[in-house]
Amino acid sequence: MARKSLVGEVADELLDRIISGEFAPGALVPGELELVEHHEVSRMTVREAIKTLTAQNILRVERGRGTFVNPVNRWSSLHAVLRATSEGTDGNDAAVQLIELRRMLETGACELAAARISEDDLAALDVFVGQMRDAHDAGDLERFVEADLAFHDVILHASENAFVAVLFEPLSRVLAERRSETSAVPEIQEHAIAMHQRVASALRGRDPHAAREAMDAHMQQTLDDLRTYVLKT
Repeated sequence: MARKSLVGEVADELLDRIISGEFAPGALVPGELELVEHHEVSRMTVREAIKTLTAQNILRVERGRGTFVNPVNRWSSLHAVLRATSEGTDGNDAAVQLIELRRMLETGACELAAARISEDDLAALDVFVGQMRDAHDAGDLERFVEADLAFHDVILHASENAFVAVLFEPLSRVLAERRSETSAVPEIQEHAIAMHQRVASALRGRDPHAAREAMDAHMQQTLDDLRTYVLKT
């Protein structure tokens, strides 16, 4: 067990160096002996750590050439990807990609929810929109973000698709961090309130197509606001 723990520590340290930008995508990772010296562990531990990251497609070993870093979009470890998006140097790209992911999943979830959502859930959506409005008026960013996330959580669960909620659970911390960043802009809050109200109205009409379109419009507005007010691109 001790050796496995040490292997995990070295793998995490290597991942930290990758995420920090020390080893960029496509970069050659230092050789075994250099890693042994840097991490003060045995060659076997380094080899096992490399195997761990290779199994997650974070690294690739090219026979006769060495070990190279793969781009994040090839990684197969959700934990590693989340760390890269929340701690890495490519924060702007990560923010856009997160909205793209949300757009793919949440539009479908909203479409499903239109035919399955309960009256209690619809009432909850109205409550959360009201809380967003009150928080906006009071300048309470934390409360605004909480209500925003809760609104979307109701829809995800109302879709009655167990996989949707499970997929979003690991993203909760990153979503909260990104919402706090974007929702700090008053104009973005105003747009979000209007879009959430539009989504709630579409769901109340129980029209799957209208619900999907409303959520898609919300995601597009979110992306536009991110680029205009935060990334300034």
